[in-house]
Amino acid sequence: QVRLVESGGGLVQPGDSLRLSCEASGRTASRHAIGWFRQAPGKGREFVSAISSSGDSREYADSVKGRFAISRDNAKKEVYLQMNSLKLEDTAVYYCAADLSSRMVVLGRATAWGQGTQVTVSS
Repeated sequence: QVRLVESGGGLVQPGDSLRLSCEASGRTASRHAIGWFRQAPGKGREFVSAISSSGDSREYADSVKGRFAISRDNAKKEVYLQMNSLKLEDTAVYYCAADLSSRMVVLGRATAWGQGTQVTVSS
């Protein structure tokens, strides 16, 4: 079983950068695809980005393409979401999710989810 803990959230201004981390524990963590989702107040959960277990394949939501970058370090069992040029509309609770299937992660049907980290973009 994989357990996920997010960190790195905070309060930033528009245009700033932030890097989120997702620490995955468990013997099979490096075999899991991992994704990032977000949920803004009053809105549903939204897919942000995902990375395959090997790190060779990445996907992004259109709303973050060119601004966000996902990466992973399997030796550390960590996945990162580098967020640049942050906008007001990026404000949300960000969750990481893991599954042996990349497809399940992208579909939001991952078997493991973290507790989330708050990102607030405000001027």
